[in-house]
Amino acid sequence: MSVVEPILALFLAAVLAAASVHKLADRVRLTQATADLLRLAPPIAMPLTMAAAAAEFAAALALLFPASRPAGALLAALLWAGYGAALFAARRRGDGGIDCGCDFGAPRHGIGSFAIGRAVALGAVALSLCFSPTGGGAIDISSVFAALAFVALLFATGEIANLPAASRSSTR
Repeated sequence: MSVVEPILALFLAAVLAAASVHKLADRVRLTQATADLLRLAPPIAMPLTMAAAAAEFAAALALLFPASRPAGALLAALLWAGYGAALFAARRRGDGGIDCGCDFGAPRHGIGSFAIGRAVALGAVALSLCFSPTGGGAIDISSVFAALAFVALLFATGEIANLPAASRSSTR
């Protein structure tokens, strides 16, 4: 698995870094999303959102180096498990129509199965990397391109998941 580990580490690091930058760039929306998701007052949700951004960035940095990769993967797995649990709980209690802040644009459908599944899947990938016996090898240029391809696929899949259903399309 040593060939796959640098690719997975870079993929997860890129997703985490993008999520961190997203929280910093769109603070108002993401603070409101955190407040709605966790049923908190916005003044309490703001530091929590910024702490999540800092934790995501720390995990992304840790994933870049083989020595710190298991710790970064564990932190990433814990973050995504928390996100998945919060999304699932909000949807279960009837708050499925809120903006969860999971995408760069406001989702059209609220909290869908894709958002929950994505958090669980990313957490599982991070957990598998966390328990890798070797810690992974060094990062090379082919690993960078492979990881970026996976990031592009993840973002494209998210966009496709947010498309309106064909039965509700105005073009039919």
